[in-house]
Amino acid sequence: MSYRRDEVKAPRLSGVALRAFVSAIESRAGGVLLDKLVHDSGIGRWRTASPGDAPPVQLPLPHPPPPAELPDAMTQAATAVDRPAGERETVSAFVRAYREGLDPLTVVRRIHENIERLDGRDERLGLFISRKPDEVLAAAEASSQRHRSGRPLSVLDGVPVVLKDEVDLAGFVTTLGTRFRTEVAIRDSTVAARLKAAGALILGKANMNEIGINPIGLNPWHGPARNPYDRRHITGGSSSASAAVVAAGLAPLSIGADGGGSIRIPAALCGVVGLKATWGRIPETGVPPLCWHVGHVGPLGLTVDDVAALYALIAGPDAHDVVSQSQPAPHLDGLGQRDLAGVRLGLCWRWFEDAAPEVVARCREAVTTLQRAGATVVEIDGPDLNTVLWTHTCLILSEMAQAMREPLEADARRFGLDSRTNLAIGRHFTGTDYVHALRWRHALTREWLGVLSTCDVVVTPTCAVTAPRIPEATLPDGESNLPVVDALMRFIRVANLTGFPALTVPAGFDGAGLPVGVHLMGRPWEEPLLLRLGRIIEREAPVRVPKEHATALRP
Repeated sequence: MSYRRDEVKAPRLSGVALRAFVSAIESRAGGVLLDKLVHDSGIGRWRTASPGDAPPVQLPLPHPPPPAELPDAMTQAATAVDRPAGERETVSAFVRAYREGLDPLTVVRRIHENIERLDGRDERLGLFISRKPDEVLAAAEASSQRHRSGRPLSVLDGVPVVLKDEVDLAGFVTTLGTRFRTEVAIRDSTVAARLKAAGALILGKANMNEIGINPIGLNPWHGPARNPYDRRHITGGSSSASAAVVAAGLAPLSIGADGGGSIRIPAALCGVVGLKATWGRIPETGVPPLCWHVGHVGPLGLTVDDVAALYALIAGPDAHDVVSQSQPAPHLDGLGQRDLAGVRLGLCWRWFEDAAPEVVARCREAVTTLQRAGATVVEIDGPDLNTVLWTHTCLILSEMAQAMREPLEADARRFGLDSRTNLAIGRHFTGTDYVHALRWRHALTREWLGVLSTCDVVVTPTCAVTAPRIPEATLPDGESNLPVVDALMRFIRVANLTGFPALTVPAGFDGAGLPVGVHLMGRPWEEPLLLRLGRIIEREAPVRVPKEHATALRP
């Protein structure tokens, strides 16, 4: 394994040209055009590259030695967030405010006013697909009564949370960002049920890229989600508004889903924290299947402690999710430990520096912060990103095409142009391509387990660029811009393919004031180490309030 990345060469298409291209690849003769498209992108080399003796069955992820007997993860989370929050409206700030007598019902009323101000006007941020304010007010009143009686259900009782519209919430349509899904969910997803049982207040369903198929985050039906740091710029996707609502101060927590960076990319571009936990760590029950082998649901938050608290609540096995059942007990051991002596940071400098100069500079500063805390740097070989690209592309697009087969065959025009392009590519892959990708997934998992035997965490930027501008002239359809997609996903895909946990943490800002994220990937089930390192980074990273922002704990 050695670092390699070919430049993405593809025309930028929008408007009439994009419509003509989509019509062509969906036509009877479209196979010829698709053959040329994927061939020019280098798939021929991938099809003939051997993954060795790897079978098309994922390597079982090894379990680390269990820590000494510990309190349960939620007890640890309550301790983690019980610290001064400063002026930021973190989970800790909500906990302190409620202890001091502020009423969750009052807080929710302020939040609803703020949502109307930020998302109810013509120049909206594009944050919500659906809400039921009266239901949230009723839940807030129940939370208020528990706090008045001194019996909150958990550290998250009365804390607002938003769900990506890829997660079932009883009484709501799970649109997946489409315009054609209309069936109302009759039961909560496991994640939503665990939130409700903890007393969290679910504000509504967040905007997302249609079916989660693109990391840019523009939705043709529900409008583009706009970055609170500069509304002219994208949020990233596909958990577009899950990141933006946290950055804008409407909630300290949200739920996203990540098949190819869809938690980590928008978290990085919006200046918040995002965790893609180990594959299977957080149950997918009640999350409509889109990409079985690479998909993860998970938390976003204002700070690492916020994400740790939400992770502690929603992680753990579920009887209805087979993948989630083979995991060690979740914990947050060592979260507050600041001494990083003995922790080895794996860096491939050619990969690390394959990003915009200001991104590299901020991420180098994060590495320096970890070194000052006692960590050491170990140089590693980087991946062949061409192999990683095609393995991930084949798996995720093939599975999404299968997941969307019925509505696609009924009328492809139900989907936006960008989704139709990607679904056509997914349907063009062959069965042998898919098996080949599964074998490469196994082989890459072996390789990265080997790398992570020589270091403890692999450090890179999260994205190679800060948030690009929204191409306003192309809306509502958007555009096909593969170089931007590549810049957003360059450091992302390995963690999805292997299933290893990965965390993005704010590392500062570029010259235009747009956030930069640093990315930490670790061994399976070792989320606490990533959170520990992320906590140290964020203590030194600068904090700025976005241009579009609201407060809930004070008028």
